Amino acid sequence: MAKSMTVGKRENEKKRLAKREEKLKKKESKKLSGKANSFEDMIAYVDENGMITSTPPTEDIKKEEINPDEIIIATPKKEEEEPAILRGRVEFFNEARGFGFIKDLNGVEKYFFHVNNVVGNIVENNIVTFDLERGTKGMNAVNICLEKQ
Repeated sequence: MAKSMTVGKRENEKKRLAKREEKLKKKESKKLSGKANSFEDMIAYVDENGMITSTPPTEDIKKEEINPDEIIIATPKKEEEEPAILRGRVEFFNEARGFGFIKDLNGVEKYFFHVNNVVGNIVENNIVTFDLERGTKGMNAVNICLEKQ
């Protein structure tokens, strides 16, 4: 004896069968349309200008001979560049704790410095020269000197 189906199950079964029929119809219509999806239809060529075409290249194009010995594979050497001396104004300096901040005169960046990197005595609002060094939390000012007036 067959199991009885509820109304919801019957509807779902009908939908599933209808989708299967629709899929088969689409498959048949593709076969009858005559579109051939052969390998030859999928090939594309690139012409001498870099454009994609469907026609193969002709043999009359002059090809440039390349001597493999002339190919150089290397990275260019970095030229020695003179380190730029930066100028800034001491924005904040805490003598008790031994640190401060210098604002670059050419930009808006502020750089942290420690009193160990200061040559001589400085106070707030002094114009100084300094170099930069990467620290744990960003760029730090080092070799800080009071600018000669």
